[in-house]
Amino acid sequence: MQLFFTPHIDENSNTFSFDKDESRHIVKVLRKAKGDLLTITNGKGWLFEAEILQPDQKQCSVAIISKTKQPPRPYTVHLAVAPTKMNDRFEWFLEKATEIGVDRITPLLCEHSERRVIKKERYEKVIQAATKQSLHYYMPELDDLTLFDDFIKEKFTGEKYIAHCEETEKKSLKTELKPGSHVTILIGPEGDFSSREITEARNSGFKPISLGDTRLRTETAAIVACHSIAFINE
Repeated sequence: MQLFFTPHIDENSNTFSFDKDESRHIVKVLRKAKGDLLTITNGKGWLFEAEILQPDQKQCSVAIISKTKQPPRPYTVHLAVAPTKMNDRFEWFLEKATEIGVDRITPLLCEHSERRVIKKERYEKVIQAATKQSLHYYMPELDDLTLFDDFIKEKFTGEKYIAHCEETEKKSLKTELKPGSHVTILIGPEGDFSSREITEARNSGFKPISLGDTRLRTETAAIVACHSIAFINE
């Protein structure tokens, strides 16, 4: 099945027209014709089956013929990750985390961050493509770049963890996770969180955890955390 994405469609829609880029892809690249069926999601759990009415490369229009709401997972995954110096590594993380299953991603600006500016629009396109490729009906929410000190003051549902490299007492994430729990995990930059940040996070209720015996890159650590949560909930 090939999945198409647009946020501009909901359960009340009966007809819809794709934008120029998606229309060109449908008509020019995929060579879809009038009467062909498409499967569409709005990234909010809805799955639509639609019939092409007008296969126009600039504005392909469809009629919605069926719609179903997919139930969300019983748990949520929120990863707060410091963007890496090499942008392609962070984009790789966004892609793979979306494929594995993540609900919200917050790029963190930390004391040791080497990347202090992000291209949110570019990141959203990576997430959108991964959502379609992996046939997910819920698209992860991507936050703006957020200061670490502001983030840890937010209120979160469920368990809160911070993964860091300091030689202090930490518990293994795999022993801490419980199926069905809502989880928020902090992953630091290449230079790790500062000692002050670790202390502030712990004071805010974030439990220090280990992701294994080896030192991982930022993007690898984030994927290990994401997969660990998915695995424990299988």
